[in-house]
Amino acid sequence: MVRMIVFTVLAAGLMPGAETAPDRQPQLAVRGDTVAMVFGRGNEILFERSGDGGATFSEPEVVGALPVIALGRHRGPRVAFAGSAILVLAIGGGARDQSDLHSWRSTDGGKSWSKALVVNDVPGSAREGLHALAADAGGHAAAVWLDLRAPGTRLYGAFSNDAGASWSKNQVVYESTGGTICQCCHPSLLALGGGQFAVMFRNVSSGVRDMYLARIQDGSVVSPAAKLGRGTWELNACPMDGGGLALSGSQILTAWRRDHDLFLATPGDAEERIGTGKDVALAVSGGNPIAVWNQDGRIEVRISNRTGQLSESGAFPVVAALPDGRALAAWEEGGRIATRRLSAATLTSAR
Repeated sequence: MVRMIVFTVLAAGLMPGAETAPDRQPQLAVRGDTVAMVFGRGNEILFERSGDGGATFSEPEVVGALPVIALGRHRGPRVAFAGSAILVLAIGGGARDQSDLHSWRSTDGGKSWSKALVVNDVPGSAREGLHALAADAGGHAAAVWLDLRAPGTRLYGAFSNDAGASWSKNQVVYESTGGTICQCCHPSLLALGGGQFAVMFRNVSSGVRDMYLARIQDGSVVSPAAKLGRGTWELNACPMDGGGLALSGSQILTAWRRDHDLFLATPGDAEERIGTGKDVALAVSGGNPIAVWNQDGRIEVRISNRTGQLSESGAFPVVAALPDGRALAAWEEGGRIATRRLSAATLTSAR
């Protein structure tokens, strides 16, 4: 099985957040015209805020720092609006085998941040570094991660009904009958409202590695995990690639990779091929599905049925819907974070 675990360690003599460290693994959250963006740099988690839908951003502020932070291959911090609070999660610690899932909280729009809480209740069990976060306007929040507290890899979760001020006891979200889910593909979460969430992950079953979707309500699985799409991927390795979730009206829409191809699918229906590549992310804005991905080192975008190129180089794109029918994409490029606002008609550069 091919695996690659990337942790950023503070080098001797290098000050935290030094400009020599690259910006990595951006993530976005949107509430109205306010955009929250987080990313990793060195041993720090950084936060930027936009009040104009991603046209401009504030200077980066430090959310928190850890001696070691998990970065690379969809590792890195996550961000969500939970009621009136902003939540940030990241995995790190004093050493790789001691790494835990940490949670920070801001109630003043990102001007200040709480002391970190540790979300996983078995030390070191989140050390794979892959996790997801989602929250809703009512202050319900969910975190899931690949957990190693026992032999094999399981999907564990913790939940909050007070906008991240506290987290529940850890719960098993999914345990494969084969002894493990895919060992290094990131999970995805989507808030459905009222404390309900959709969670997507890659499973391992009888030699195939397909994507599965489940629903969680108040921390309990209310819709058992079911395979997405009609095809299957026989693979004796981990592709290190998850996917994306979005709401299209009241319907869940998913995006994910199988072999070299990328697909859109709604639960229970046949998948639709949208392109070739990896690291796909998804949003729906103005009724239009918007997918971004990496193809041979380029950043590609598909809006409805139109496909174009965002950048000739870059990695690990993400995308979030804006309330005006557009979307905002962000990705790694040249050691910094690039962003671009997207619409069906235009691709307007923001930085």
